[in-house]
Amino acid sequence: MKTLMLLPILGLLLWAAVQVTEKAQPPTETTAGWVKYAKNPVLGGDLGTCFDISVLKEGDVYRMWFSWRPKRSIALVESSDGIQWSKPIIVLGPNDKTDWENDLNRPVVIKNGDRYQMWYTGQARGKSWIGYATSKDGKAWERMSDKPVLSAEKPWEKVAVMCPHVIYDDQAKLYRMWYSGGEQYEPNAIGYATSEDGLKWARHDGNPIFKPDSKNVWEKDRVTACQVVRHGDWHVMFYIGFRDRDHAQIGIARSKDGITDWQRHRANPIIRPGKDQWDHDAVYKPYAIFDGKQWLLWYNGRKGGVEQIGLALHQGEDLGF
Repeated sequence: MKTLMLLPILGLLLWAAVQVTEKAQPPTETTAGWVKYAKNPVLGGDLGTCFDISVLKEGDVYRMWFSWRPKRSIALVESSDGIQWSKPIIVLGPNDKTDWENDLNRPVVIKNGDRYQMWYTGQARGKSWIGYATSKDGKAWERMSDKPVLSAEKPWEKVAVMCPHVIYDDQAKLYRMWYSGGEQYEPNAIGYATSEDGLKWARHDGNPIFKPDSKNVWEKDRVTACQVVRHGDWHVMFYIGFRDRDHAQIGIARSKDGITDWQRHRANPIIRPGKDQWDHDAVYKPYAIFDGKQWLLWYNGRKGGVEQIGLALHQGEDLGF
């Protein structure tokens, strides 16, 4: 009889021990089928801080435009596998003829017909703006305006607009931009704008269209630096969320129109810092491409004051929403 009475008690104690053990275990570095490349980082090291990138796949070649902090410039590297990259060449650097391009970074590059188009972030005097340039080969760029094409004007944008991501809608004949606005160190939310020519932009009346979710601890402070991909009937957004200003992780969300009713992935954050690894403190600015068999997602990770570029992979097209 005493033995029978002890069994439920022992069961409860065992259940409590399992719960404590589970809570004590660190969260996995990836979820939802994503796996970090084992030999990360793929770009950085002697180059110094490399961050916020844009990638195009052209034929069998990946072309990455990245922010190169020591040079205050945007540089280009190329690769056949997305892992081993060529030596960087600077393609767009600071402009001493304007008062807003002391540092250049955070580009997005698209190819529309035979023309490359880049929207980039210019920084000076503790503020950020978005500029626009075009190129015939992705290497030699011509600025299309001495003035920014987007400046912080709305209250929520505070002193900075940055991190543009642009896609061209062939049916509507319209450029569509998702951008980050707010504080200079790290912006606070994501806005949306459209343009017929890439120069003159009209903001969405409902901006910001993507804001922090206070119910999710990992992104309760701010959300920023997104990439939006057309995927079937959906717009899929890869973005970063901050629990505080210094700690970021990567999540995904989707929306039918790319503006409203965003559904966050239930497994967010999908990419997380690696304890005592090169990306120990934060993972930033995702950029993903589906190559027909798998997703390749490049991101920058930070440990202390050093940022480098790493890669995560996802087999198959279904992202598991």
